[in-house]
Amino acid sequence: MAAQPSESPPQRSRQARRVTATRQKLLEAARTVFAERGLDLTRIDEITNRADVGKGTFYYHFKGKDELIRQLIKTVMGELVGVIDQRCSGITDLRALLDALIGAHIEFFSKRWEDFVLYFQSRSDLTLEQGYSGIETPFINYLERVETLLESAIRQDLPQAALRRIACGVVGFVSGYYSFAAIASKDEDIDETFRSLRGAMVASMARFIQETVLSNSSN
Repeated sequence: MAAQPSESPPQRSRQARRVTATRQKLLEAARTVFAERGLDLTRIDEITNRADVGKGTFYYHFKGKDELIRQLIKTVMGELVGVIDQRCSGITDLRALLDALIGAHIEFFSKRWEDFVLYFQSRSDLTLEQGYSGIETPFINYLERVETLLESAIRQDLPQAALRRIACGVVGFVSGYYSFAAIASKDEDIDETFRSLRGAMVASMARFIQETVLSNSSN
């Protein structure tokens, strides 16, 4: 007699889907609450209430708030780097590259305000002596990608420390521009509303980079 097919694989598959869906529900709830309350003030029970699950469910998926933050930052930064690669790879003109970097951030964050708040808050957290451990790795990967793109456009050998300073400056310019433009434009198109400001930002960043390059050349 032929063996009857087992019911276990479909059952395990359904269970795996439920587990994945619950984990995603917690991540989405956390994104929203972090944007409203900030990383430090948010409590785990606020996340579980928003996700409509119990605290035990939260701890089944995450060891604590720190692990959840690390997962969110890793996902956001990895997806942002992917958009940067699509928009900026192969551009070797400095001003064109800087404009494309701004465009990549606008494209990525324009429909993801919660992710921008998370990105902005966690960037600030990196400067603290005691912050959320583990979030630095995704940001370093992000900075290294920006550095690589800038290096191809600057076309001049620079010490790694100088290149890192330039990348940090550019990232600061871009995030500052986006946060100001997004708040000021409300529901309007950011690119359309702040087209002249974007051009001024590109010019300022280009000047900043040129002055840094000259400074290193004279030393």
